[in-house]
Amino acid sequence: MAYFLGVDTGGTYTDAVIVDEAADRVIGKAKSLTTRADLALGIGRAVDAALAESGVAAKDVALVSLSTTLATNALVEGQGGRVALIFVGFDDGDLDRGGLTEALKGDPVIRMAGGHSHAGTETEPLDLAVLEAQLVELGPQVMGFAVAARFATRNPAHENAIRDLIRRVTGRPVTCSHELSAQLNGPKRALTAVLNARLIGMIDRLVAACERHLAEVGIHAPLMVVRGDGALISAAMVRERPIETILSGPAASIVGARWLTGAQDALVSDIGGTTTDVALLRGGLPEIDPQGARVGGFRTMVEAVAMRTTGLGGDSEVHLKTEGLLGGLRLGPRRLIPVALLAADHARMVHDTLDRALATETAGEFDGRFVVPMAGQTGGLSPREATVLARIIEPMPLARALTSRLEVAAMERLVARGLVMIAGVTPSDASHVLGRLDSWDATASEKAVRLLGRRRNGAGERFATDAATLAQQIIDQLTSQTVDCLLEAAFDEDDAFDGQPSETLARHALTAAALNQHRGVIELSARLGVPVIGLGASAPSYYGAVGERLHCQMILPEHAGVANAIGAVVGQVSQRVSAIITSPSEGRYTAHLPEGVQQFSDRDLALTTVEAALTTEASARAKLAGAEDLRVTTARDIREADIEGRTMFIEATVSVTASGRPRVAH
Repeated sequence: MAYFLGVDTGGTYTDAVIVDEAADRVIGKAKSLTTRADLALGIGRAVDAALAESGVAAKDVALVSLSTTLATNALVEGQGGRVALIFVGFDDGDLDRGGLTEALKGDPVIRMAGGHSHAGTETEPLDLAVLEAQLVELGPQVMGFAVAARFATRNPAHENAIRDLIRRVTGRPVTCSHELSAQLNGPKRALTAVLNARLIGMIDRLVAACERHLAEVGIHAPLMVVRGDGALISAAMVRERPIETILSGPAASIVGARWLTGAQDALVSDIGGTTTDVALLRGGLPEIDPQGARVGGFRTMVEAVAMRTTGLGGDSEVHLKTEGLLGGLRLGPRRLIPVALLAADHARMVHDTLDRALATETAGEFDGRFVVPMAGQTGGLSPREATVLARIIEPMPLARALTSRLEVAAMERLVARGLVMIAGVTPSDASHVLGRLDSWDATASEKAVRLLGRRRNGAGERFATDAATLAQQIIDQLTSQTVDCLLEAAFDEDDAFDGQPSETLARHALTAAALNQHRGVIELSARLGVPVIGLGASAPSYYGAVGERLHCQMILPEHAGVANAIGAVVGQVSQRVSAIITSPSEGRYTAHLPEGVQQFSDRDLALTTVEAALTTEASARAKLAGAEDLRVTTARDIREADIEGRTMFIEATVSVTASGRPRVAH
């Protein structure tokens, strides 16, 4: 009999489940707060509690699988470590394409001559001596490097040479763009490499924390990690390619939703502390996004489930809109530490600060807000940023950490780097005020929400006269934005609305009127045509109103709060590799393989040779990722043209996928 342990580490909670594989059921589950300062603590508490509930001995666990939303959350919130991009053979205009400049956020870029042509021939040689001198200076200031060279997918020689030099000179992690995607579009590959490099430290800490606790309790089973397409890979592989874990948690939730409900056609909506993730199940399976995973405003080249990820969760920042006379509310995309949670650990400081603010009639800009220091790499900070960070040695009121308006921008930069976190009013606090949640300090929530309500709108009136009124407005806003997320996904997936902006359709006055069942000279009605599976610990609290608004069936499965952890251990290992064959002239065929370029004079020989090489590569990767009993499938996309009665070869893409169940301990 095999027992599987699934772990999901989110922005607020870490979940653990024990699944009895033979009985196909959950026999133990637990939740614990994610402890960002030391992730092993939160993981350990959840794992130990799940084992205790199940009655399973640690030595009997045959497989451990981990999913996480930490990478997704970091990209949505614009966080991550400082990195450097080595940009080879591109011009300044390429930096502005595909969101690359935005993703860099001012991090250093070294532009070099070099790169290859579309045929894989070198256009200019590399000057590694000059680069080495720059690396000596830059190495201590960054946590990792991204390398992107022109047409590296046709010939990776320059990226490989730079990677070897960086490792020798700095010892820092390196991400090469050709290792993440075989597609063209250099700036987009560079963007994906930058995001990967930014996430390496975070995911490495997570995997190490999990491995550390497993060893302590005597679990010696293989550790797998869920990829963004729902497949599993080994922990060793994910350390090199953490970008593949973006949408890991959401992908695991879809797998878990299907396992829990058996649903064939439904929208799956998973609300966490930071994000809401929505995807469509068709025939029991989600679609893979053909354009690559989109998260945090960035379109990457990572293969992942087609999912809309929005910065909306139980711990989303509450913004008061002061435009116009009445103003309004907006939630997210940044996650805050709920005041109730901060007060659970720092009651005296939080309550003293809130009481002082309530004792005066003047509303302060930072009332009810606090700042909490976090661990991280501090290289590359400006003098002002370093000064502000040095002041934050413990959780404190935000106003006390800032001495002037000039330091507000520095504080925002520290938040973006993940070196500090802000605590403030969130929907979780509103739920405490309304009695829907009692996990932490409800009194602190009431005080903080009351303070926020004293702010004034454009008409000079307070946003709310009491905490309960504003708390209900916050929950109503969460419902409204969740409905928008689901409608956008529905319009996006409905073929009748192809080419029309789903955001506009979801918020259109006609859509709102139809959902309200408008009856007048014109009668309008609308409803969601498929059920919604609500996942996440807070789904039962929030999603009833969402189902009513959309006039649809709302399915809230028994283990909805730990669906991600369940999905983590019921998936498959899968590895896919691709290569392109081009024809520089008639009768010549160039195979662009990961290890370099090969020339052929026969089309069919080129195809079969590439297919064989990719089968070997995919199988090796799948085994490295932890698979056994492999199944291999191949696909050829051959593009040819008829010219004057003759068939001319243009290009071919060969793809090989090797998949299997994860190897378990015996």
